[in-house]
Amino acid sequence: MNLHVLAQASQIVGAVVFLIAIVLIWNRFIAPGVKAYQESKNAELADAEARRERMRADVAVARAEVEHADADARTIRERIDAATARDRAKTLEEAQAEADRIIRNAAGELERARLAARSRLRIEFIEKALAKARAQAPGRVSDATNTALVNATVDDLARGKG
Repeated sequence: MNLHVLAQASQIVGAVVFLIAIVLIWNRFIAPGVKAYQESKNAELADAEARRERMRADVAVARAEVEHADADARTIRERIDAATARDRAKTLEEAQAEADRIIRNAAGELERARLAARSRLRIEFIEKALAKARAQAPGRVSDATNTALVNATVDDLARGKG
Protein backbone atom coordinates (compact mmCIF):
# COMPACT_ATOMS: atom_id res chain seq x y z
CA MET A 1 0.00 0.00 0.00
CA ASN A 2 1.18 3.18 -0.60
CA LEU A 3 1.38 6.12 1.67
CA HIS A 4 -1.08 8.12 -0.14
CA VAL A 5 -3.82 5.50 0.21
CA LEU A 6 -2.89 5.05 3.86
CA ALA A 7 -3.26 8.77 4.48
CA GLN A 8 -6.58 8.75 2.74
CA ALA A 9 -7.81 5.71 4.71
CA SER A 10 -6.57 7.33 7.91
CA GLN A 11 -8.57 10.47 7.15
CA ILE A 12 -11.68 8.43 6.32
CA VAL A 13 -11.33 6.38 9.52
CA GLY A 14 -10.75 9.59 11.51
CA ALA A 15 -13.81 11.17 9.95
CA VAL A 16 -15.92 8.10 10.70
CA VAL A 17 -14.61 7.98 14.30
CA PHE A 18 -15.32 11.75 14.62
CA LEU A 19 -18.86 11.25 13.34
CA ILE A 20 -19.45 8.33 15.69
CA ALA A 21 -18.06 10.40 18.59
CA ILE A 22 -20.28 13.32 17.63
CA VAL A 23 -23.36 11.06 17.40
CA LEU A 24 -22.53 9.45 20.76
CA ILE A 25 -21.90 12.84 22.41
CA TRP A 26 -25.12 14.14 20.86
CA ASN A 27 -27.17 11.16 22.05
CA ARG A 28 -25.55 11.03 25.50
CA PHE A 29 -25.29 14.71 26.50
CA ILE A 30 -26.95 17.14 24.12
CA ALA A 31 -30.13 15.27 23.10
CA PRO A 32 -31.35 14.78 26.72
CA GLY A 33 -30.80 18.50 27.40
CA VAL A 34 -32.65 19.46 24.23
CA LYS A 35 -35.42 16.99 25.07
CA ALA A 36 -35.66 18.35 28.66
CA TYR A 37 -35.71 21.94 27.32
CA GLN A 38 -38.42 20.97 24.81
CA GLU A 39 -40.49 19.28 27.55
CA SER A 40 -40.14 22.30 29.85
CA LYS A 41 -41.24 24.63 27.06
CA ASN A 42 -44.18 22.33 26.27
CA ALA A 43 -45.09 22.35 29.96
CA GLU A 44 -44.87 26.17 29.99
CA LEU A 45 -47.11 26.34 26.93
CA ALA A 46 -49.61 23.94 28.51
CA ASP A 47 -49.55 26.01 31.72
CA ALA A 48 -50.02 29.23 29.74
CA GLU A 49 -52.95 27.69 27.85
CA ALA A 50 -54.52 26.49 31.09
CA ARG A 51 -54.02 29.96 32.61
CA ARG A 52 -55.59 31.50 29.50
CA GLU A 53 -58.62 29.21 29.81
CA ARG A 54 -58.97 30.07 33.52
CA MET A 55 -58.76 33.74 32.62
CA ARG A 56 -61.45 33.29 29.97
CA ALA A 57 -63.66 31.59 32.56
CA ASP A 58 -62.91 34.43 35.01
CA VAL A 59 -63.80 36.98 32.32
CA ALA A 60 -67.11 35.21 31.72
CA VAL A 61 -67.83 35.21 35.46
CA ALA A 62 -66.85 38.88 35.72
CA ARG A 63 -69.11 39.78 32.79
CA ALA A 64 -72.00 37.94 34.43
CA GLU A 65 -71.32 39.82 37.67
CA VAL A 66 -71.22 43.14 35.80
CA GLU A 67 -74.54 42.34 34.13
CA HIS A 68 -75.98 41.38 37.52
CA ALA A 69 -74.65 44.64 39.02
CA ASP A 70 -76.18 46.60 36.12
CA ALA A 71 -79.52 44.89 36.71
CA ASP A 72 -79.26 45.70 40.42
CA ALA A 73 -78.41 49.32 39.60
CA ARG A 74 -81.45 49.56 37.29
CA THR A 75 -83.66 48.08 40.01
CA ILE A 76 -82.28 50.53 42.56
CA ARG A 77 -82.83 53.46 40.17
CA GLU A 78 -86.42 52.33 39.57
CA ARG A 79 -87.03 52.05 43.30
CA ILE A 80 -85.51 55.49 43.88
CA ASP A 81 -87.67 56.98 41.12
CA ALA A 82 -90.79 55.36 42.58
CA ALA A 83 -89.92 56.47 46.12
CA THR A 84 -89.17 59.99 44.88
CA ALA A 85 -92.47 60.17 43.02
CA ARG A 86 -94.32 58.82 46.05
CA ASP A 87 -92.58 61.30 48.40
CA ARG A 88 -93.22 64.16 45.98
CA ALA A 89 -96.93 63.31 45.72
CA LYS A 90 -97.19 62.98 49.50
CA THR A 91 -95.37 66.29 50.05
CA LEU A 92 -97.58 68.06 47.51
CA GLU A 93 -100.68 66.57 49.11
CA GLU A 94 -99.54 67.67 52.57
CA ALA A 95 -98.68 71.14 51.26
CA GLN A 96 -102.10 71.42 49.57
CA ALA A 97 -103.83 70.34 52.78
CA GLU A 98 -101.80 72.87 54.78
CA ALA A 99 -102.61 75.61 52.25
CA ASP A 100 -106.32 74.75 52.43
CA ARG A 101 -106.17 74.84 56.25
CA ILE A 102 -104.39 78.22 56.18
CA ILE A 103 -106.99 79.60 53.75
CA ARG A 104 -109.84 78.33 55.97
CA ASN A 105 -108.17 79.85 59.03
CA ALA A 106 -107.62 83.12 57.18
CA ALA A 107 -111.26 83.16 56.07
CA GLY A 108 -112.34 82.58 59.68
CA GLU A 109 -110.01 85.32 60.88
CA LEU A 110 -111.35 87.64 58.19
CA GLU A 111 -114.93 86.92 59.26
CA ARG A 112 -114.04 87.49 62.92
CA ALA A 113 -112.24 90.73 62.03
CA ARG A 114 -115.22 91.84 59.95
CA LEU A 115 -117.61 91.13 62.82
CA ALA A 116 -115.30 92.90 65.29
CA ALA A 117 -115.02 95.91 62.96
CA ARG A 118 -118.79 95.93 62.48
CA SER A 119 -119.28 95.80 66.23
CA ARG A 120 -116.75 98.60 66.80
CA LEU A 121 -118.39 100.65 64.05
CA ARG A 122 -121.83 100.11 65.61
CA ILE A 123 -120.52 101.11 69.05
CA GLU A 124 -118.80 104.15 67.60
CA PHE A 125 -121.94 105.08 65.66
CA ILE A 126 -124.05 104.66 68.81
CA GLU A 127 -121.61 106.73 70.88
CA LYS A 128 -121.63 109.52 68.30
CA ALA A 129 -125.39 109.35 68.03
CA LEU A 130 -125.69 109.48 71.82
CA ALA A 131 -123.28 112.38 72.01
CA LYS A 132 -125.20 114.24 69.33
CA ALA A 133 -128.52 113.35 70.97
CA ARG A 134 -127.25 114.54 74.35
CA ALA A 135 -126.19 117.78 72.79
CA GLN A 136 -129.43 118.37 70.85
CA ALA A 137 -131.99 116.46 72.90
CA PRO A 138 -132.36 118.80 75.85
CA GLY A 139 -133.54 121.56 73.58
CA ARG A 140 -135.87 119.38 71.46
CA VAL A 141 -137.28 116.63 73.70
CA SER A 142 -139.23 116.96 76.89
CA ASP A 143 -138.60 114.77 79.92
CA ALA A 144 -141.71 112.65 79.24
CA THR A 145 -140.71 112.01 75.62
CA ASN A 146 -137.14 111.24 76.75
CA THR A 147 -138.38 108.67 79.26
CA ALA A 148 -140.60 107.05 76.61
CA LEU A 149 -137.70 106.89 74.13
CA VAL A 150 -135.32 105.45 76.72
CA ASN A 151 -137.88 102.82 77.74
CA ALA A 152 -138.54 101.89 74.08
CA THR A 153 -134.79 101.59 73.39
CA VAL A 154 -134.24 99.45 76.49
CA ASP A 155 -137.17 97.23 75.47
CA ASP A 156 -135.77 96.90 71.94
CA LEU A 157 -132.33 96.01 73.27
CA ALA A 158 -133.81 93.50 75.70
CA ARG A 159 -135.71 91.79 72.82
CA GLY A 160 -132.58 91.76 70.66
CA LYS A 161 -133.62 94.16 67.90
CA GLY A 162 -130.50 96.27 68.36
